[in-house]
Amino acid sequence: MTTNPTSTTASSGTRAGRREWTALGVLMLPLLLVSMDVSVLYFAIPAISADLEPSGTQQLWIFDIYGFVLAGLLMTMGSLGDRIGRRRLLLMGAAAFGTASLVAAYANSAETLIAARAVLGIGGATLMPSTMALVRTMFTDPTQRTKAVGLWSGVMTAGIALGSVMSGVLVEHFWWGSVFLVNLPAMALLLVLGPILLPESKNPNPGRFDLLSVPLSLAAVLPVIYGLKEIPSEGWNVRYVVSVTVGLLFAALFVHRQRTTASPLISPALFRTHGFTPAVVLNLVSAFGMMGSAYFTTQYLQSVLGKSALEAALWSLLPSVLIGVAGPLTAQLAQRGVHRAHLVAGGFAVSAGGYALLALADTDSLWLLLVACGVLASGAVAVMSQLTDLAMSTAPVEKAGAASSLLETGTEFGGALSMAVLGAIGTAIYRHDMPTSAPAPARETLGGALAVADRVPGLATTAREAFTSGMQAASIAGAIVLAGAAVLAAMTLRRVQVREVTQERDKVPA
Repeated sequence: MTTNPTSTTASSGTRAGRREWTALGVLMLPLLLVSMDVSVLYFAIPAISADLEPSGTQQLWIFDIYGFVLAGLLMTMGSLGDRIGRRRLLLMGAAAFGTASLVAAYANSAETLIAARAVLGIGGATLMPSTMALVRTMFTDPTQRTKAVGLWSGVMTAGIALGSVMSGVLVEHFWWGSVFLVNLPAMALLLVLGPILLPESKNPNPGRFDLLSVPLSLAAVLPVIYGLKEIPSEGWNVRYVVSVTVGLLFAALFVHRQRTTASPLISPALFRTHGFTPAVVLNLVSAFGMMGSAYFTTQYLQSVLGKSALEAALWSLLPSVLIGVAGPLTAQLAQRGVHRAHLVAGGFAVSAGGYALLALADTDSLWLLLVACGVLASGAVAVMSQLTDLAMSTAPVEKAGAASSLLETGTEFGGALSMAVLGAIGTAIYRHDMPTSAPAPARETLGGALAVADRVPGLATTAREAFTSGMQAASIAGAIVLAGAAVLAAMTLRRVQVREVTQERDKVPA
């Protein structure tokens, strides 16, 4: 079955039934696994290193190449789905994801595992925008769509936390390849049920596919993501600054190409749709807030509080309770008529409050940390669910894949930017507070300090206090950014909801 995005059914907001909600459940499986694969190697890397003996560079590529390929190809795959069909691309991606998972599980060399992780990134880039575009196609009633998007956002956020925990449990009881094999049943189920439950949808007049835009988009995204991710650990090294600069130059070329070519990969008309641009920008800021805290809290749990890796992962699951409440609660408030501007601004304010709580943590504040993380993440989920719904409802249905890919690319940028900015603040405070007499590794990172702490009395305590001071300073900065975003959201989204309702009304044929 092929859905014409300009059909009366899609425009008039026909309510979804049991079939569509069942299909949504099927779509949640690949989304959960794709988001889990971002963190699934956290505890598997030591076992992989012992078995495959990768070099230091190979180990970094094993860990990072999935995220790099995923981020680099999101825009390409979102646009491709609009052209060839979102269901078709989703099923192709599921087949690739499942096959690559099988190869990764039984990889006998570092090179094979790196290649398999790259293919997993390609598969993930097809799955994420396709799932959201199909949600937009299946749920045309605004109330139901808001609820479905809230579930989508909650599952994506929870997947990152679940990935690390699942990794720890599986590696403790099985071999490291088991972290990849869990993907197979879900992908098999998607391949069987997808053709039955999911409607096909695509742009009926997509134009030709602009091949030149593909390498331009990769050259724009990858250097920026790479540079921003390396800056927190390596500092403002010239190489990373140049990498970001080169990426921004290619981004300018990419934008110019989209504005001048007859059939762009990402149509500039999307940004002329009222509400879409603020949704993308504010979503990036929300990702900035959510991912920035993770940089500190994971180290705090293990290196400051002394938890084992698995203990830290299990403790980090507790904030997910609040995340599970935030999405449905926000959707319910939206259904009761609360203005979207108030919901988004309120979500940012809640997240800013989470950072404010985190700024109060000292070197023995486990429960304060967990509450702060829960408050921060629940506000972020509320914001992301509303902004995703806004972007997808205001974008033309025939460009749903491209719209979704832009949101997700913005999320990747926001996460990388937060690690660079907040990580740099925390690192600067840490190095300032460490005594000049401390060994060189101890002045660089907390991990370096703990590695040599047995040789210097009191060094571990000093380093933990310095790291906590850095986390407090970064949290204050995060709270300021998110508080500013709350004001910006209240100002920019005030009139969006009225115009959105008018646009939906005008689409209904007389």
